[in-house]
Amino acid sequence: MLYIVGLGLGDERDITIRGLEAVKSCKKIYIEAYTSLLSFGLSTDGLSRMEKLYGKTITIADREMVEENVDKILTEASESDVAFLVVGDPFGATTHSDLVVRARKLLVEVKVIHNASIMNAIGVCGLQLYRYGETVSIPFFTDTWRPYSFYEKIQRNIELGLHTLCLLDIRVKEPSIESLCRGRKCFEPPRFMTINTAIEQLLEVEEALGACVYGKNSRCVGLARVGNEDQVIVAGSMEDLLDFDFGAPLHCLVIVGETHPVEEEMLEFYSIK
Repeated sequence: MLYIVGLGLGDERDITIRGLEAVKSCKKIYIEAYTSLLSFGLSTDGLSRMEKLYGKTITIADREMVEENVDKILTEASESDVAFLVVGDPFGATTHSDLVVRARKLLVEVKVIHNASIMNAIGVCGLQLYRYGETVSIPFFTDTWRPYSFYEKIQRNIELGLHTLCLLDIRVKEPSIESLCRGRKCFEPPRFMTINTAIEQLLEVEEALGACVYGKNSRCVGLARVGNEDQVIVAGSMEDLLDFDFGAPLHCLVIVGETHPVEEEMLEFYSIK
């Protein structure tokens, strides 16, 4: 059996009772460590805290293992119970859907145990979930790669009066371009996009394309470390949020569409005074 277990958004204690029971019953435990991060991923003792609570040794599965060497995990799951731990909910990233498809093709039984993800926890800011349009990802721009594809999606959402959740780039164990050119992998230091950088890039794209989809006065909500005790939620214009210090990762951003009176009341609680 392959158990795919959601861990939620906070720390090691956010696993569900069903998830914890599954983990304790498994022979081998992996944790996916690149599409998102629990707070443990940013602390030196995070993994050891998980192992102490779960009573198991945990193997970190990086991008290379999950996307290129997943057959090893599936082979083990065909012979014994294996748990694959995922931050948030198991289906918050397409990689995990691919894992389920490959497992079932190999006749490996799969059991999914859900948990909270940013896709529903974003409701904490007061904007109603059914009033969101398509979610977009904002990648780090480089000197040679500056994709604008998210702009049209934001435009469609705005035209429909819908809010837009912007997921901000996480770069963990990414090989540098220079090392790939030399034929050997040398990994860059981890990088986590801030709300400030995301807004800078969004405004750059608006200036370049000029369709007046949004601007420095557009209302947004910036959220940091959702699900943690020290989460931060601030509502204001892009210009207001540009210089606000949201602190440590992870960050996300919502571009506000048309609002209901109840949403307005909630946003008032988080507005920059």
